[in-house]
Amino acid sequence: MANFEQLGIRPEWCEVLKHQGIAVPTPVQERSIPVLLGGRDIIAEAQTGTGKTLAFLLPIIQKINVSDRSPQALIIAPTRELALQITEEAKKLTANDDKLHVLAVYGGQDVEKQLRKLQNGTQIVVGTPGRLLDHLRRGTLKLDNVKKLVLDEADQMLHMGFLDDVETILKELPHRRQTMLFSATMPKGIRVLAKNYMKDPEDVKVSSKSVIPIHQIRQQVLECTDRGKFDALRGMIDTYRPYLAIIFCRTKRRASKLNEDLREAGYESDELHGDLSQSKRENVMKAFRDAKLQILVATDVAARGLDVEGVTHVFNYDMPHDAESYIHRIGRTGRAGGTGLAVTFATQHDRPELARIEEGTNQKLNRIQWTSEGPVASTGASRRVINSEGNDERGGRTAGTGSARRGAGRNDRRDGGRGGRGSRGGEGGRSGGRSGGRSGDERSASRGSARSSDSSRGAASQGRSSSSRGTSQGGRGGIGRGEERSSSGWAGRSADKRTAGRGGTGSGRSDSAGRGPSRGDRRDSRRGR
Repeated sequence: MANFEQLGIRPEWCEVLKHQGIAVPTPVQERSIPVLLGGRDIIAEAQTGTGKTLAFLLPIIQKINVSDRSPQALIIAPTRELALQITEEAKKLTANDDKLHVLAVYGGQDVEKQLRKLQNGTQIVVGTPGRLLDHLRRGTLKLDNVKKLVLDEADQMLHMGFLDDVETILKELPHRRQTMLFSATMPKGIRVLAKNYMKDPEDVKVSSKSVIPIHQIRQQVLECTDRGKFDALRGMIDTYRPYLAIIFCRTKRRASKLNEDLREAGYESDELHGDLSQSKRENVMKAFRDAKLQILVATDVAARGLDVEGVTHVFNYDMPHDAESYIHRIGRTGRAGGTGLAVTFATQHDRPELARIEEGTNQKLNRIQWTSEGPVASTGASRRVINSEGNDERGGRTAGTGSARRGAGRNDRRDGGRGGRGSRGGEGGRSGGRSGGRSGDERSASRGSARSSDSSRGAASQGRSSSSRGTSQGGRGGIGRGEERSSSGWAGRSADKRTAGRGGTGSGRSDSAGRGPSRGDRRDSRRGR
Protein backbone atom coordinates (compact mmCIF):
# COMPACT_ATOMS: atom_id res chain seq x y z
CA MET A 1 0.00 0.00 0.00
CA ALA A 2 1.30 3.45 -0.95
CA ASN A 3 1.85 6.21 1.58
CA PHE A 4 0.55 9.79 1.17
CA GLU A 5 3.78 11.09 -0.31
CA GLN A 6 3.73 8.36 -2.96
CA LEU A 7 0.16 9.43 -3.82
CA GLY A 8 1.44 12.93 -4.60
CA ILE A 9 0.86 14.78 -1.32
CA ARG A 10 3.71 17.20 -0.57
CA PRO A 11 6.06 16.38 2.34
CA GLU A 12 4.92 19.34 4.47
CA TRP A 13 1.33 18.09 4.42
CA CYS A 14 2.49 14.54 5.12
CA GLU A 15 4.19 15.86 8.25
CA VAL A 16 0.92 17.48 9.37
CA LEU A 17 -0.83 14.13 8.91
CA LYS A 18 1.85 12.30 10.91
CA HIS A 19 1.39 14.73 13.81
CA GLN A 20 -2.30 13.79 13.75
CA GLY A 21 -1.42 10.10 13.83
CA ILE A 22 -2.38 9.48 10.19
CA ALA A 23 0.29 7.61 8.25
CA VAL A 24 -1.46 5.15 5.93
CA PRO A 25 -4.18 6.21 3.45
CA THR A 26 -7.51 4.40 3.40
CA PRO A 27 -8.61 2.67 0.16
CA VAL A 28 -10.85 5.57 -0.92
CA GLN A 29 -7.99 8.02 -0.28
CA GLU A 30 -5.51 5.83 -2.14
CA ARG A 31 -7.74 5.68 -5.21
CA SER A 32 -9.12 9.25 -5.16
CA ILE A 33 -6.14 11.47 -4.35
CA PRO A 34 -4.09 10.75 -7.53
CA VAL A 35 -7.19 11.32 -9.69
CA LEU A 36 -7.96 14.64 -8.01
CA LEU A 37 -4.36 15.85 -8.12
CA GLY A 38 -4.51 15.13 -11.87
CA GLY A 39 -7.41 17.57 -12.18
CA ARG A 40 -10.15 15.11 -13.18
CA ASP A 41 -13.74 15.09 -11.94
CA ILE A 42 -14.60 12.18 -9.68
CA ILE A 43 -17.60 10.22 -8.42
CA ALA A 44 -16.48 8.40 -5.28
CA GLU A 45 -18.76 5.86 -3.67
CA ALA A 46 -17.59 4.39 -0.38
CA GLN A 47 -19.00 3.31 2.94
CA THR A 48 -19.42 5.91 5.63
CA GLY A 49 -16.42 6.33 7.94
CA THR A 50 -13.82 5.38 5.33
CA GLY A 51 -11.97 8.70 5.18
CA LYS A 52 -13.77 10.47 2.33
CA THR A 53 -13.24 13.91 3.92
CA LEU A 54 -9.45 13.74 3.77
CA ALA A 55 -9.70 12.27 0.26
CA PHE A 56 -10.94 15.59 -1.08
CA LEU A 57 -9.47 18.03 1.46
CA LEU A 58 -5.81 17.12 0.85
CA PRO A 59 -5.83 17.71 -2.94
CA ILE A 60 -7.83 20.94 -2.49
CA ILE A 61 -5.49 22.40 0.13
CA GLN A 62 -2.44 21.48 -1.92
CA LYS A 63 -3.80 23.34 -4.96
CA ILE A 64 -4.91 26.54 -3.18
CA ASN A 65 -3.20 29.78 -4.18
CA VAL A 66 -2.59 31.40 -0.77
CA SER A 67 -1.79 34.80 -2.31
CA ASP A 68 -5.40 35.03 -3.55
CA ARG A 69 -7.95 35.62 -0.75
CA SER A 70 -11.05 34.98 -2.91
CA PRO A 71 -13.02 31.70 -2.60
CA GLN A 72 -11.26 29.03 -4.67
CA ALA A 73 -12.97 25.91 -3.30
CA LEU A 74 -16.62 25.36 -2.39
CA ILE A 75 -17.69 22.35 -0.31
CA ILE A 76 -21.45 21.75 0.00
CA ALA A 77 -22.77 19.57 2.83
CA PRO A 78 -26.38 18.64 3.66
CA THR A 79 -26.33 19.57 7.38
CA ARG A 80 -24.80 22.17 9.67
CA GLU A 81 -23.11 19.49 11.77
CA LEU A 82 -21.38 17.97 8.75
CA ALA A 83 -20.34 21.41 7.48
CA LEU A 84 -18.76 22.16 10.86
CA GLN A 85 -17.11 18.76 10.94
CA ILE A 86 -15.47 19.30 7.53
CA THR A 87 -14.41 22.81 8.56
CA GLU A 88 -12.75 21.49 11.72
CA GLU A 89 -10.83 18.89 9.72
CA ALA A 90 -9.67 21.55 7.26
CA LYS A 91 -8.59 23.89 10.05
CA LYS A 92 -6.58 21.11 11.71
CA LEU A 93 -4.72 20.57 8.45
CA THR A 94 -4.07 24.30 7.91
CA ALA A 95 -3.38 25.27 11.53
CA ASN A 96 0.27 26.14 10.79
CA ASP A 97 -0.49 28.15 7.65
CA ASP A 98 -1.83 31.60 8.55
CA LYS A 99 -2.33 32.50 4.88
CA LEU A 100 -4.89 29.76 4.23
CA HIS A 101 -8.38 30.46 5.52
CA VAL A 102 -11.44 28.23 5.89
CA LEU A 103 -14.99 29.45 6.62
CA ALA A 104 -18.15 27.53 7.54
CA VAL A 105 -21.39 29.08 6.22
CA TYR A 106 -24.59 27.65 7.64
CA GLY A 107 -27.97 28.63 9.06
CA GLY A 108 -28.46 29.53 12.71
CA GLN A 109 -25.17 31.42 12.85
CA ASP A 110 -24.73 35.20 13.07
CA VAL A 111 -24.99 36.45 9.47
CA GLU A 112 -23.03 39.62 10.19
CA LYS A 113 -20.12 37.58 11.52
CA GLN A 114 -20.12 35.50 8.33
CA LEU A 115 -20.25 38.68 6.23
CA ARG A 116 -17.18 40.13 7.95
CA LYS A 117 -15.19 36.94 7.39
CA LEU A 118 -16.23 36.77 3.75
CA GLN A 119 -15.19 40.39 3.26
CA ASN A 120 -11.80 39.69 4.83
CA GLY A 121 -11.32 36.88 2.34
CA THR A 122 -11.31 33.10 2.60
CA GLN A 123 -10.04 30.52 0.11
CA ILE A 124 -12.19 27.55 1.20
CA VAL A 125 -15.92 27.91 1.90
CA VAL A 126 -17.86 25.03 3.50
CA GLY A 127 -21.61 25.51 3.65
CA THR A 128 -25.15 24.19 3.57
CA PRO A 129 -27.30 24.82 0.46
CA GLY A 130 -29.78 27.18 2.15
CA ARG A 131 -27.26 29.60 3.65
CA LEU A 132 -25.08 29.54 0.53
CA LEU A 133 -28.11 30.57 -1.56
CA ASP A 134 -28.86 33.32 0.96
CA HIS A 135 -25.37 34.79 0.53
CA LEU A 136 -25.58 34.49 -3.25
CA ARG A 137 -28.85 36.43 -3.29
CA ARG A 138 -27.39 39.09 -1.00
CA GLY A 139 -24.38 39.35 -3.28
CA THR A 140 -22.05 38.72 -0.34
CA LEU A 141 -20.54 35.51 -1.75
CA LYS A 142 -18.73 35.60 -5.09
CA LEU A 143 -18.03 32.28 -6.77
CA ASP A 144 -16.37 33.60 -9.94
CA ASN A 145 -12.96 32.24 -8.95
CA VAL A 146 -14.04 28.83 -7.62
CA LYS A 147 -11.99 26.07 -9.23
CA LYS A 148 -12.90 23.15 -6.94
CA LEU A 149 -16.41 22.01 -6.04
CA VAL A 150 -17.26 19.19 -3.62
CA LEU A 151 -20.70 17.67 -3.04
CA ASP A 152 -20.35 15.65 0.16
CA GLU A 153 -23.00 13.11 1.25
CA ALA A 154 -24.71 13.77 -2.07
CA ASP A 155 -27.31 11.05 -1.58
CA GLN A 156 -28.54 12.77 1.57
CA MET A 157 -28.96 16.06 -0.30
CA LEU A 158 -31.24 14.17 -2.65
CA HIS A 159 -33.28 12.62 0.18
CA MET A 160 -33.56 15.93 2.03
CA GLY A 161 -34.83 17.75 -1.07
CA PHE A 162 -31.77 19.96 -1.58
CA LEU A 163 -31.03 19.06 -5.20
CA ASP A 164 -32.88 22.08 -6.64
CA ASP A 165 -30.90 24.41 -4.36
CA VAL A 166 -27.68 22.63 -5.31
CA GLU A 167 -28.42 23.02 -9.02
CA THR A 168 -29.07 26.75 -8.49
CA ILE A 169 -25.66 27.08 -6.83
CA LEU A 170 -23.95 25.06 -9.58
CA LYS A 171 -25.25 27.50 -12.20
CA GLU A 172 -23.41 30.32 -10.42
CA LEU A 173 -20.07 28.53 -10.64
CA PRO A 174 -17.55 28.88 -13.47
CA HIS A 175 -17.90 26.27 -16.19
CA ARG A 176 -14.19 25.45 -15.99
CA ARG A 177 -13.89 23.77 -12.62
CA GLN A 178 -13.15 20.42 -11.01
CA THR A 179 -16.21 18.70 -9.50
CA MET A 180 -15.97 16.02 -6.83
CA LEU A 181 -18.98 14.00 -5.72
CA PHE A 182 -18.66 11.84 -2.61
CA SER A 183 -21.41 9.62 -1.27
CA ALA A 184 -22.09 6.39 0.59
CA THR A 185 -24.75 5.37 -1.93
CA MET A 186 -25.41 6.49 -5.50
CA PRO A 187 -29.17 6.71 -6.26
CA LYS A 188 -30.49 7.54 -9.72
CA GLY A 189 -31.06 11.24 -8.98
CA ILE A 190 -27.39 11.72 -8.12
CA ARG A 191 -26.31 9.95 -11.30
CA VAL A 192 -28.50 12.34 -13.32
CA LEU A 193 -26.95 15.34 -11.53
CA ALA A 194 -23.46 14.02 -12.23
CA LYS A 195 -24.26 13.53 -15.92
CA ASN A 196 -25.52 17.11 -16.26
CA TYR A 197 -22.78 18.93 -14.34
CA MET A 198 -19.64 16.81 -14.50
CA LYS A 199 -17.11 16.29 -17.28
CA ASP A 200 -16.08 12.67 -17.92
CA PRO A 201 -15.83 11.83 -14.21
CA GLU A 202 -13.68 9.00 -12.91
CA ASP A 203 -15.76 6.41 -11.06
CA VAL A 204 -14.17 5.28 -7.80
CA LYS A 205 -16.03 2.63 -5.88
CA VAL A 206 -14.49 1.02 -2.86
CA SER A 207 -16.13 -2.36 -3.14
CA SER A 208 -17.19 -4.55 -0.27
CA LYS A 209 -18.87 -7.91 -0.03
CA SER A 210 -21.67 -6.13 1.80
CA VAL A 211 -23.12 -2.64 1.70
CA ILE A 212 -22.47 -2.51 5.45
CA PRO A 213 -19.09 -3.29 7.05
CA ILE A 214 -20.32 -6.49 8.69
CA HIS A 215 -17.01 -7.20 10.40
CA GLN A 216 -16.99 -3.82 12.12
CA ILE A 217 -20.71 -3.49 12.99
CA ARG A 218 -22.59 -6.29 14.71
CA GLN A 219 -26.30 -5.96 13.93
CA GLN A 220 -29.33 -7.18 15.84
CA VAL A 221 -33.10 -6.78 15.64
CA LEU A 222 -34.81 -6.63 19.02
CA GLU A 223 -38.41 -7.82 18.75
CA CYS A 224 -40.68 -6.02 21.20
CA THR A 225 -44.06 -4.37 21.64
CA ASP A 226 -44.79 -0.64 21.54
CA ARG A 227 -45.64 -0.73 25.23
CA GLY A 228 -42.46 -2.58 26.20
CA LYS A 229 -40.06 -0.68 23.93
CA PHE A 230 -38.83 1.85 26.49
CA ASP A 231 -38.24 -0.80 29.16
CA ALA A 232 -36.37 -2.86 26.57
CA LEU A 233 -34.21 0.15 25.65
CA ARG A 234 -33.27 0.78 29.27
CA GLY A 235 -32.50 -2.88 29.73
CA MET A 236 -30.30 -2.95 26.62
CA ILE A 237 -28.42 0.15 27.75
CA ASP A 238 -27.80 -1.40 31.16
CA THR A 239 -26.78 -4.71 29.59
CA TYR A 240 -24.40 -3.36 26.97
CA ARG A 241 -23.42 -0.22 28.88
CA PRO A 242 -22.25 1.79 25.87
CA TYR A 243 -19.36 4.22 26.12
CA LEU A 244 -21.03 6.54 23.60
CA ALA A 245 -24.38 5.71 22.00
CA ILE A 246 -26.70 7.35 19.48
CA ILE A 247 -30.43 6.58 19.66
CA PHE A 248 -32.38 7.38 16.50
CA CYS A 249 -35.99 8.56 16.43
CA ARG A 250 -38.10 9.47 13.41
CA THR A 251 -39.43 12.84 14.60
CA LYS A 252 -38.26 15.78 16.69
CA ARG A 253 -41.09 15.26 19.15
CA ARG A 254 -40.21 11.60 19.64
CA ALA A 255 -36.54 12.45 20.18
CA SER A 256 -37.37 15.16 22.72
CA LYS A 257 -39.80 12.95 24.66
CA LEU A 258 -37.42 9.97 24.72
CA ASN A 259 -34.55 12.15 25.94
CA GLU A 260 -36.78 13.53 28.70
CA ASP A 261 -37.74 10.00 29.79
CA LEU A 262 -34.11 8.84 29.77
CA ARG A 263 -32.98 11.78 31.87
CA GLU A 264 -35.77 11.17 34.36
CA ALA A 265 -34.58 7.55 34.57
CA GLY A 266 -31.09 8.76 35.48
CA TYR A 267 -29.19 8.49 32.19
CA GLU A 268 -26.68 11.04 30.91
CA SER A 269 -28.38 11.95 27.64
CA ASP A 270 -29.27 14.90 25.45
CA GLU A 271 -31.14 15.49 22.21
CA LEU A 272 -30.17 16.66 18.72
CA HIS A 273 -32.80 17.80 16.22
CA GLY A 274 -33.79 20.70 14.00
CA ASP A 275 -35.80 22.62 16.61
CA LEU A 276 -32.69 23.39 18.66
CA SER A 277 -30.83 26.67 18.24
CA GLN A 278 -27.45 26.45 16.59
CA SER A 279 -25.63 27.30 19.82
CA LYS A 280 -27.52 24.53 21.63
CA ARG A 281 -26.70 22.02 18.88
CA GLU A 282 -23.03 22.94 19.04
CA ASN A 283 -22.99 22.63 22.85
CA VAL A 284 -24.68 19.22 22.69
CA MET A 285 -22.21 17.93 20.10
CA LYS A 286 -19.23 19.26 22.07
CA ALA A 287 -20.45 17.52 25.22
CA PHE A 288 -20.97 14.28 23.30
CA ARG A 289 -17.54 14.40 21.65
CA ASP A 290 -15.94 15.16 25.03
CA ALA A 291 -17.82 12.19 26.57
CA LYS A 292 -19.54 14.48 29.07
CA LEU A 293 -22.75 12.73 28.06
CA GLN A 294 -22.97 9.15 26.90
CA ILE A 295 -26.30 9.03 25.03
CA LEU A 296 -27.36 11.24 22.12
CA VAL A 297 -31.01 11.00 21.06
CA ALA A 298 -31.19 12.27 17.48
CA THR A 299 -33.31 12.50 14.37
CA ASP A 300 -32.04 11.27 11.02
CA VAL A 301 -31.56 14.75 9.54
CA ALA A 302 -29.65 16.18 12.51
CA ALA A 303 -27.21 13.26 12.67
CA ARG A 304 -26.40 12.99 8.95
CA GLY A 305 -22.70 12.51 8.38
CA LEU A 306 -21.73 12.88 12.04
CA ASP A 307 -18.25 11.52 12.71
CA VAL A 308 -17.71 11.12 16.45
CA GLU A 309 -14.85 8.93 17.58
CA GLY A 310 -15.73 6.25 20.08
CA VAL A 311 -19.42 5.68 19.31
CA THR A 312 -19.78 2.06 20.39
CA HIS A 313 -23.54 1.57 19.98
CA VAL A 314 -26.39 2.71 17.75
CA PHE A 315 -29.99 2.05 18.77
CA ASN A 316 -32.69 2.44 16.13
CA TYR A 317 -35.52 3.15 18.56
CA ASP A 318 -37.78 3.89 15.58
CA MET A 319 -37.46 1.77 12.46
CA PRO A 320 -35.57 3.50 9.59
CA HIS A 321 -37.68 4.38 6.55
CA ASP A 322 -35.52 2.45 4.09
CA ALA A 323 -32.23 0.63 3.59
CA GLU A 324 -30.25 3.80 2.82
CA SER A 325 -31.44 5.46 6.03
CA TYR A 326 -30.51 2.29 7.91
CA ILE A 327 -27.00 2.32 6.42
CA HIS A 328 -26.42 5.94 7.39
CA ARG A 329 -27.73 5.42 10.90
CA ILE A 330 -25.64 2.41 11.83
CA GLY A 331 -22.63 3.91 10.06
CA ARG A 332 -22.19 6.26 13.04
CA THR A 333 -20.44 3.35 14.78
CA GLY A 334 -17.72 1.01 13.57
CA ARG A 335 -15.93 3.90 11.89
CA ALA A 336 -12.34 3.95 10.63
CA GLY A 337 -11.71 0.32 11.46
CA GLY A 338 -13.38 0.40 14.89
CA THR A 339 -16.12 -1.97 16.01
CA GLY A 340 -19.68 -1.30 17.08
CA LEU A 341 -23.13 -2.71 17.75
CA ALA A 342 -26.35 -1.61 16.04
CA VAL A 343 -29.68 -2.67 17.58
CA THR A 344 -32.94 -2.04 15.71
CA PHE A 345 -36.19 -2.17 17.70
CA ALA A 346 -38.98 -3.85 15.75
CA THR A 347 -42.64 -4.18 16.64
CA GLN A 348 -45.18 -6.23 14.72
CA HIS A 349 -46.09 -3.16 12.64
CA ASP A 350 -42.45 -2.71 11.55
CA ARG A 351 -42.18 -6.06 9.79
CA PRO A 352 -42.72 -4.77 6.21
CA GLU A 353 -40.07 -2.05 6.60
CA LEU A 354 -37.68 -4.49 8.23
CA ALA A 355 -38.11 -6.87 5.29
CA ARG A 356 -37.29 -4.04 2.86
CA ILE A 357 -34.18 -3.14 4.85
CA GLU A 358 -32.97 -6.73 4.81
CA GLU A 359 -33.61 -6.94 1.08
CA GLY A 360 -31.85 -3.62 0.44
CA THR A 361 -28.79 -4.61 2.48
CA ASN A 362 -28.77 -8.19 1.21
CA GLN A 363 -28.66 -9.81 4.63
CA LYS A 364 -30.81 -11.51 7.24
CA LEU A 365 -30.54 -9.75 10.58
CA ASN A 366 -30.30 -11.73 13.81
CA ARG A 367 -33.43 -11.56 15.97
CA ILE A 368 -33.35 -11.23 19.74
CA GLN A 369 -36.00 -10.61 22.39
CA TRP A 370 -35.89 -8.74 25.68
CA THR A 371 -36.83 -10.89 28.65
CA SER A 372 -36.35 -10.86 32.41
CA GLU A 373 -33.02 -12.60 31.78
CA GLY A 374 -31.89 -9.92 29.37
CA PRO A 375 -31.53 -10.21 25.58
CA VAL A 376 -32.35 -13.71 24.36
CA ALA A 377 -31.87 -15.13 20.87
CA SER A 378 -35.27 -15.79 19.32
CA THR A 379 -34.18 -18.72 17.15
CA GLY A 380 -35.82 -22.07 17.74
CA ALA A 381 -37.26 -23.47 20.94
CA SER A 382 -34.00 -23.21 22.91
CA ARG A 383 -33.75 -19.69 24.25
CA ARG A 384 -30.15 -18.56 24.52
CA VAL A 385 -29.06 -15.63 26.63
CA ILE A 386 -26.99 -13.04 24.76
CA ASN A 387 -24.21 -11.47 26.76
CA SER A 388 -22.82 -7.95 26.36
CA GLU A 389 -20.41 -9.30 23.74
CA GLY A 390 -23.36 -10.49 21.66
CA ASN A 391 -22.46 -14.15 22.25
CA ASP A 392 -24.73 -16.93 23.46
CA GLU A 393 -24.10 -18.06 27.00
CA ARG A 394 -25.43 -20.63 29.44
CA GLY A 395 -23.85 -19.11 32.54
CA GLY A 396 -23.26 -15.55 33.64
CA ARG A 397 -23.25 -12.37 31.62
CA THR A 398 -20.00 -10.58 30.95
CA ALA A 399 -19.51 -7.00 31.98
CA GLY A 400 -20.36 -4.10 29.68
CA THR A 401 -18.19 -1.43 28.19
CA GLY A 402 -19.06 1.77 29.96
CA SER A 403 -21.78 3.47 31.99
CA ALA A 404 -24.54 5.78 30.85
CA ARG A 405 -26.04 6.18 34.29
CA ARG A 406 -25.67 9.47 36.16
CA GLY A 407 -24.19 9.74 39.62
CA ALA A 408 -23.74 6.10 40.55
CA GLY A 409 -20.29 5.16 41.87
CA ARG A 410 -18.30 7.77 39.97
CA ASN A 411 -15.53 8.04 42.58
CA ASP A 412 -15.15 4.29 42.82
CA ARG A 413 -15.08 3.95 39.05
CA ARG A 414 -11.83 5.88 38.87
CA ASP A 415 -9.94 2.71 39.73
CA GLY A 416 -11.53 0.61 37.00
CA GLY A 417 -13.24 1.02 33.66
CA ARG A 418 -12.07 1.23 30.14
CA GLY A 419 -8.66 2.35 29.07
CA GLY A 420 -9.94 3.76 25.81
CA ARG A 421 -12.72 3.50 23.25
CA GLY A 422 -13.52 0.18 21.71
CA SER A 423 -10.80 -1.27 19.54
CA ARG A 424 -9.43 2.21 19.00
CA GLY A 425 -8.95 2.93 22.70
CA GLY A 426 -5.81 4.14 24.46
CA GLU A 427 -3.90 1.59 26.52
CA GLY A 428 -6.54 -0.72 27.87
CA GLY A 429 -9.13 -0.58 25.11
CA ARG A 430 -12.44 -2.31 25.58
CA SER A 431 -10.83 -5.22 27.38
CA GLY A 432 -9.50 -2.85 30.01
CA GLY A 433 -13.02 -1.79 30.87
CA ARG A 434 -14.17 -5.34 31.32
CA SER A 435 -11.22 -6.25 33.52
CA GLY A 436 -12.14 -3.38 35.84
CA GLY A 437 -15.52 -4.99 36.60
CA ARG A 438 -16.41 -8.17 38.40
CA SER A 439 -14.80 -11.31 37.13
CA GLY A 440 -16.68 -13.75 34.95
CA ASP A 441 -16.69 -16.26 37.81
CA GLU A 442 -18.35 -13.80 40.17
CA ARG A 443 -20.97 -12.92 37.59
CA SER A 444 -21.63 -16.53 36.74
CA ALA A 445 -21.92 -17.35 40.41
CA SER A 446 -24.35 -14.48 40.93
CA ARG A 447 -26.47 -15.58 38.03
CA GLY A 448 -26.04 -19.23 38.78
CA SER A 449 -27.42 -18.75 42.26
CA ALA A 450 -30.48 -17.19 40.72
CA ARG A 451 -31.07 -20.12 38.41
CA SER A 452 -30.25 -22.99 40.71
CA SER A 453 -31.60 -21.77 44.05
CA ASP A 454 -34.89 -23.45 43.28
CA SER A 455 -36.19 -25.32 40.27
CA SER A 456 -39.60 -23.67 40.47
CA ARG A 457 -40.02 -20.05 39.44
CA GLY A 458 -42.24 -19.22 42.41
CA ALA A 459 -39.74 -20.50 44.92
CA ALA A 460 -36.97 -18.58 43.19
CA SER A 461 -38.86 -15.31 43.44
CA GLN A 462 -39.81 -15.74 47.09
CA GLY A 463 -36.85 -17.59 48.55
CA ARG A 464 -33.97 -15.31 47.72
CA SER A 465 -31.03 -15.54 50.02
CA SER A 466 -29.69 -12.41 51.67
CA SER A 467 -26.34 -12.88 49.97
CA SER A 468 -27.75 -12.81 46.46
CA ARG A 469 -29.90 -9.85 47.41
CA GLY A 470 -26.76 -8.01 48.43
CA THR A 471 -25.20 -8.38 45.02
CA SER A 472 -28.32 -7.44 43.14
CA GLN A 473 -29.53 -4.55 45.29
CA GLY A 474 -26.87 -2.24 43.91
CA GLY A 475 -29.37 -0.69 41.56
CA ARG A 476 -30.24 -0.37 37.97
CA GLY A 477 -26.83 0.73 36.75
CA GLY A 478 -25.20 -2.67 37.25
CA ILE A 479 -25.15 -5.60 34.89
CA GLY A 480 -24.86 -8.80 36.89
CA ARG A 481 -28.15 -8.32 38.73
CA GLY A 482 -28.24 -11.99 39.56
CA GLU A 483 -31.46 -13.27 41.05
CA GLU A 484 -33.39 -10.04 41.01
CA ARG A 485 -33.15 -9.83 37.24
CA SER A 486 -33.87 -13.43 36.38
CA SER A 487 -36.93 -13.66 38.60
CA SER A 488 -38.67 -10.31 38.37
CA GLY A 489 -37.25 -8.90 35.13
CA TRP A 490 -36.54 -5.27 34.21
CA ALA A 491 -40.13 -4.21 33.60
CA GLY A 492 -41.35 -5.87 36.79
CA ARG A 493 -38.87 -4.21 39.11
CA SER A 494 -40.52 -2.43 42.03
CA ALA A 495 -40.48 1.34 42.48
CA ASP A 496 -38.42 1.25 45.64
CA LYS A 497 -35.68 -0.74 43.90
CA ARG A 498 -35.60 1.80 41.07
CA THR A 499 -35.28 4.61 43.61
CA ALA A 500 -32.50 2.79 45.42
CA GLY A 501 -30.70 2.18 42.15
CA ARG A 502 -30.74 5.83 41.21
CA GLY A 503 -29.42 6.87 44.57
CA GLY A 504 -25.80 6.04 43.81
CA THR A 505 -23.39 3.37 44.83
CA GLY A 506 -25.67 0.76 46.38
CA SER A 507 -24.49 -0.75 49.59
CA GLY A 508 -24.62 -4.31 48.30
CA ARG A 509 -22.34 -3.86 45.27
CA SER A 510 -19.19 -5.89 45.68
CA ASP A 511 -17.12 -3.91 43.23
CA SER A 512 -18.09 -0.69 41.50
CA ALA A 513 -15.02 -0.53 39.28
CA GLY A 514 -16.72 -2.49 36.53
CA ARG A 515 -19.15 0.29 35.74
CA GLY A 516 -16.70 2.07 33.47
CA PRO A 517 -14.58 5.22 33.75
CA SER A 518 -15.51 8.50 35.30
CA ARG A 519 -15.96 11.59 33.17
CA GLY A 520 -12.43 12.72 33.85
CA ASP A 521 -11.05 9.32 32.89
CA ARG A 522 -12.95 9.34 29.63
CA ARG A 523 -11.49 12.69 28.71
CA ASP A 524 -8.02 11.53 29.76
CA SER A 525 -8.37 8.39 27.64
CA ARG A 526 -9.32 10.51 24.63
CA ARG A 527 -6.26 12.66 25.12
CA GLY A 528 -4.10 9.60 25.65
CA ARG A 529 -5.07 8.21 22.29
